[in-house]
Amino acid sequence: MNLRLARRWLTDQSTIGQLYADNILECHTLEDRIRRDPIPETPENEGKIPGTTAIPDGRYQIVMRQSPKFGYVPAVLNVPGFTDILIHAGNSDKDTRGCILVGRRDPAKPDWVGSSRAALDALIPKIQEGLRAGEVWCEIETFCAIPA
Repeated sequence: MNLRLARRWLTDQSTIGQLYADNILECHTLEDRIRRDPIPETPENEGKIPGTTAIPDGRYQIVMRQSPKFGYVPAVLNVPGFTDILIHAGNSDKDTRGCILVGRRDPAKPDWVGSSRAALDALIPKIQEGLRAGEVWCEIETFCAIPA
């Protein structure tokens, strides 16, 4: 199974995207704000501010992991400069801490996703099915201008 997170809308607080599962729109996402890495060729991600920076664009393996706070949720592996990145329920940048939240975008609320638990509950079985068939990968791409 292939997931694709297309980042579309940026604000000073958050990044909103569209998550596709095998090329079908699954839900929207909310992440922390994207920050430029001043030295992208190094693994440290010097532009990161812990807990308030979105993970870098790239291709990442997805597995299921038990989280004490969120239960059995998808985890994003081998993110340069980041650890413990999960895909979980939440509504605003205050809920992300570097993770990816899933839900439904409301254009009237630019830094918010709603129906998050329902979106996660619909996504998890698809990821589990993909893992039973093999591996699950997520390609993350930004399609909007990143502030300097």
